[in-house]
Amino acid sequence: MLEQAQQLLKRTYGYDTFRKGQREIITGLIGGKDTLAILPTGGGKSICYQIPALLLEGTTLVVSPLISLMKDQVDALNRLGVPAAFLNSSLSAAEYRDIVRNAAAGEYKLLYVAPERLDAPMFAALMEQMRIPLIAIDEAHCVSQWGHDFRPSYRQLAAWIGRLQDRPLVAAFTATATPEVAQDISDMLALRSPNVFVTGFARENLSLSVVAGVDKKKFLRDFLNERPDQSGIVYAATRKEVDQVCAELQRQGVAAVKYHGGVADDDRTTAQERFRFDEMRVIVATNAFGMGIDKPNVRFVIHWQMPGDIESYYQEAGRAGRDGEESECVLLFGPQDVQVQRFLIEQGTADEQRKSVQLAKLYTMMNYGRTERCLQQFIVSYFGEADVPPCGKCSSCLDDTLATDVTAEAQKALSCVGRMKGRFGITLVAKVLKGSKDKRIMELGLNRLTTYGLYRDWPEKEIVEWLYWLLSEGYMRASEGTYPTVSLTAKALPVLEGTEQVFQKRKPLKRRAATAGGDGGSPLFAALRQWRKEAAARENVPPFILFFDATLREMADLQPRNEAELLAVKGVGAAKAGKYGAQLLEVIRPFLNGEKAEGAVRGAMEENEVSSNGVRNEDDRPSYLISLELFQSGQSVAQIAGERSMSKTTVESHLIRAADEGYDIDWSEVIPADQEELILQAVRELGSAKLRPIKDALPQEVSYFSIHGVISKYSLRET
Repeated sequence: MLEQAQQLLKRTYGYDTFRKGQREIITGLIGGKDTLAILPTGGGKSICYQIPALLLEGTTLVVSPLISLMKDQVDALNRLGVPAAFLNSSLSAAEYRDIVRNAAAGEYKLLYVAPERLDAPMFAALMEQMRIPLIAIDEAHCVSQWGHDFRPSYRQLAAWIGRLQDRPLVAAFTATATPEVAQDISDMLALRSPNVFVTGFARENLSLSVVAGVDKKKFLRDFLNERPDQSGIVYAATRKEVDQVCAELQRQGVAAVKYHGGVADDDRTTAQERFRFDEMRVIVATNAFGMGIDKPNVRFVIHWQMPGDIESYYQEAGRAGRDGEESECVLLFGPQDVQVQRFLIEQGTADEQRKSVQLAKLYTMMNYGRTERCLQQFIVSYFGEADVPPCGKCSSCLDDTLATDVTAEAQKALSCVGRMKGRFGITLVAKVLKGSKDKRIMELGLNRLTTYGLYRDWPEKEIVEWLYWLLSEGYMRASEGTYPTVSLTAKALPVLEGTEQVFQKRKPLKRRAATAGGDGGSPLFAALRQWRKEAAARENVPPFILFFDATLREMADLQPRNEAELLAVKGVGAAKAGKYGAQLLEVIRPFLNGEKAEGAVRGAMEENEVSSNGVRNEDDRPSYLISLELFQSGQSVAQIAGERSMSKTTVESHLIRAADEGYDIDWSEVIPADQEELILQAVRELGSAKLRPIKDALPQEVSYFSIHGVISKYSLRET
């Protein structure tokens, strides 16, 4: 069956290999094992239950929390040639009855349903007629009251499954679960000796940043101006903030819409759909927006304010870059955000035990905003994953500020916390260090501590921030509850004993723009995106339902000449090749053999005639020779791309074309010396007709540009 699963992956989805963990999860399910799978957002959870559904007899039931997610999944499956449907409140009575009748007849391989529908009389009758080999539960963290998005309707799942005459396999999937939440999921769903898979929480394509002490409006304006073609989400904590931020963006001319619970249902739906269909560039929203949003080309997520817990933050931030492309996640951090979140928790309807859990999570989130550790490491360690190397591209990793030795100051603060014996919170510790004559300090006799007044010259606000930094770095811990107290951890002892030093970076953190300058891409990529937009409009579906940007980008790079070559592109399966192949090949044809085919992309980069500011280029030379001259003068590909307002891919194609026509190229700038022999060997073994097999056979860091370079340098191009 595993061999059949591999064939389905290629034939149906257009992928040659499984992602990390997918093969093992699928093997367990088709082998009859209940499963709990924790995969990062964009890790390919849906394939893990869709392929078993195609292999097992009957109809797999998928429990999913949101209508938009169901619709996207079913639309995508139907375009892959997989019979699927959903049952939810968006259907008319007649549509609902038709789907129930078809499901009873076994016409679907997957049926999506909201948990609230499970107890409906019509659905109960349907269950008696269907053969259900597998129940897949998406967003399974909703079942746990210790999770960040608890939903009471999910708690009924175990009892409902238990009432089925022949209990099917049960598989639970989530992207965000601590070890405690994972155990709770397993217990609440009554999983039977489940296989448990945790594939890792790190998202290598995300650049995480915390930005503090900035003018948020200016930051957002500059950020968006640097990325004029990119789509993103701005999250704010309250409806009022959403309204204000959205209005500000609209004043700046940004195509933005808003989404929160105070917006009328129809307007909310319209806003969401316009964003999904790429008609609106930015959506400003509270956390009411997002779960189940499958839009893959979100290039950035900005948090205008800090959310209440790490799970929510990582799930919301993780909506960037679901297609695997480089994307950015920025938290605009302000200490006052903590008070906003505390207010939201305290005014909520949860019981006191739940509020205590939420407050503890809030303080961990606050530590994330202050830490100098690698941000990716901080997050994955929270979810129980150790030994993950620094990401190398978050704002902490990129901060080259020299650290200051603050051991003496740390010893004073930690000594004070130790003498207060874990009975008081940070505010009171700060008052003692300040030497405050607060009435409570005097009544408790804390003014008699030897650490009283050691920070007499510091502003109290700075003392509080300093203590919170020590907390975020793990020298102290906070208790749970509404009024948390702080105490020392084992990490503080070597500092107090003088055997370890403490260093802190005190300058504002730097942030690297992971994707500044827009999506980029060649003229062919632009043409393919334009075709996708028009085709999606004809079918009334979001563009990403047809193909992800990553698939179009690879298509533009490989330039397939026939359907067989088209099927070699990742993300192109048999069904989509059959439906769209002829149209795609027609779009690609004018660009083959290095021909740009001026006019094929109306409104795209007209390199030979018009510059980025609309002024006619008087240089009559071919565009690729201008790029060559700049390269020969010592400029890098990136510098040329910036100067000429082109993508790097376009400049690279210019240089390879020039080399193929006999112009001199400094190959050492194109082909790394330690890669040349490897590439040459791979090309000679596999031939140069298709680049994808060559790329897959080489280390990940080898670029298509270097492969093109070797083929050109050694005249190995096949015609």
